[in-house]
Amino acid sequence: MSKVLVVEDSPTQQQIILDLLKNSGLKVTIVQDGVEALEHVQKYHPNLVILDIVMPRMNGYEVCRRLKSDPKTKDVPVILCSTKAEEFDRYWGMKQGADAYIVKPFQPVELLGTIKQLMRG
Repeated sequence: MSKVLVVEDSPTQQQIILDLLKNSGLKVTIVQDGVEALEHVQKYHPNLVILDIVMPRMNGYEVCRRLKSDPKTKDVPVILCSTKAEEFDRYWGMKQGADAYIVKPFQPVELLGTIKQLMRG
């Protein structure tokens, strides 16, 4: 079973994403911020990371940059999932190494399709 790490500080968003992914047969772990995310990735090696941008302690851009610059984690697909909807936000996220950028509120089919595509690739 594929393991997905969701890094999200909003309880509502956590529940929406958790329900969607579990119902799709994925094993999901949720952490609250970027520092926890980096620790979890090193310890548990998820198959994919869904990352909010605006979070306490360390933002999603920084987490993505660190994951993609580490030889042990650079191949883990990262989806940035944020309410930041400006073109610059998307550009900056991709510049940090993100494999995809999804704007909240998202369509479930968009998130699931992106996950399937990245996990195949």
